[in-house]
Amino acid sequence: MTPREQEILELVRSDPLISQTDIAARLGISRSAVAGHIMNLTGKGIIKGRGYVLASNPFVALVGGANMDICASPTSHLRMHDSNPGSVVTSPGGVARNIAENLARLGVDCRLVAAVGADHHGDLLVQQGRAAGIDMDAVLRFDDAQTSTYVSLLDESGDMHVGVNDMLIVDKLQPDRLRTHEPMLRQASLVVLDTNLPDSSIAYLCEILNDRPLFVDAVSVAKAHRIGPHLESVHTLKAGSMEAEALCGMRCRTEKQLAKAARKFHRLGTRRVFISLGEKGIFYSDGNAAGIEPVPGARPAVTNANGAGDAQFAGIAYGWLNEWPLMKTIRFAMSAAGLAMSHRSTINPDMSRTSVEKHLAAVYV
Repeated sequence: MTPREQEILELVRSDPLISQTDIAARLGISRSAVAGHIMNLTGKGIIKGRGYVLASNPFVALVGGANMDICASPTSHLRMHDSNPGSVVTSPGGVARNIAENLARLGVDCRLVAAVGADHHGDLLVQQGRAAGIDMDAVLRFDDAQTSTYVSLLDESGDMHVGVNDMLIVDKLQPDRLRTHEPMLRQASLVVLDTNLPDSSIAYLCEILNDRPLFVDAVSVAKAHRIGPHLESVHTLKAGSMEAEALCGMRCRTEKQLAKAARKFHRLGTRRVFISLGEKGIFYSDGNAAGIEPVPGARPAVTNANGAGDAQFAGIAYGWLNEWPLMKTIRFAMSAAGLAMSHRSTINPDMSRTSVEKHLAAVYV
């Protein structure tokens, strides 16, 4: 959005029935120039219909990875350096995409910005994303790169043993391409990004979205450092313990160490910190309250743990959108993760607010 468009938008917000002549007089420009700017704002979806109706329906924008997950698991004990009988499942994946689908299944309007190839996997990601309720109109297609693929090998307990990703196409999400979607991103109630994005794009998004709540998933130890220089722009950070260690430069194993790391994140400007501890639960801190919320009851049966973290983060975002208290948000998020782990695919197709609340009621008795 141009500075002039921003000026016009502020006048429209203060008086939705203001005339183009009055806008021109207030800004000292011609009425025809105002008409042109109004047309541009309408084309960008910021102003809708007659009477300058503003696009006000809340939505979440997500920027980052979208790929096909290929998940293999043995039928019995995993034997390394040998062929193992088992099963292989292919399903849509990618951190930002997974969070988007979980939120969409929870009933949230989600718009995904991602890069996929002009290939079969790209077609499937777009089709299945739309079928799940994600707005895929901002997904960019490329003829000269293949859609990202993530291959994971589970052990006999359903936990990931090793994973390999081919995500070179994400490097095409450079700032010059993201600028196309800047008006939409600025209108989002919440923006979620993952650190699969290039350094330059993370810097660009943190700069242009400094007035938006920005939620960031650190993704992995290899990529977590990309958000390090921009922690002052982050509203909510979600990381694993090793990712948190890579970001803050200190051990994050005990509750005391985690609290010390959280204080460092807060000093750097991050408002909320959530550190996943696997079967031990989740560490949380918002600058006022901090602690470890354990996994309730016995360890849940795990079919596929790959999507648990993304479902958990979706639950955290969902709680913030609904203005829930911190502990209610955490327990809802942990229940969403538990529900996710109970299905073979990365995303549990039964994910919904009702199913999460039913799971929550069953474990928090």
